[in-house]
Amino acid sequence: MYSRYAVRVHLTLDLDSEVPIYLQLRDQVVEAIADGGLAEGSPLPSTRQLAADLGINFHTVNKAYDLLRQQSVIRINRKSGAVVRRDAGSGPPEPGFVEDWEQRLRTLLAEAVVHGVAPAGVRERCDGVLASFRAGDRV
Repeated sequence: MYSRYAVRVHLTLDLDSEVPIYLQLRDQVVEAIADGGLAEGSPLPSTRQLAADLGINFHTVNKAYDLLRQQSVIRINRKSGAVVRRDAGSGPPEPGFVEDWEQRLRTLLAEAVVHGVAPAGVRERCDGVLASFRAGDRV
């Protein structure tokens, strides 16, 4: 993905995945912010431009952007389009975020338990993933 300010983030879609495309887009934008690839104020392509670049329906991109907006990750306005709302680790989380995140975390941890991943393995993988984000030292 390319922006007006030469910020480059590579998005990869798995069209055969059980994960809906709009969630794949949402997840990759969030990861790009956590990794430092997208900073506060970084513009995102228009829904139509990104859809054309990826060869998908613009409504799918719109759904991903709307979810990111609802989660306070980006802001959208008519003049500047979609831009990253905040840097990773740039202050306390929005009210209600931790509770919502903890519920999603609970489900992910339950999946690990169901599939037999040991608690030490879960912790090790969590530490590894956090360390993989360049912005992780601020989080």
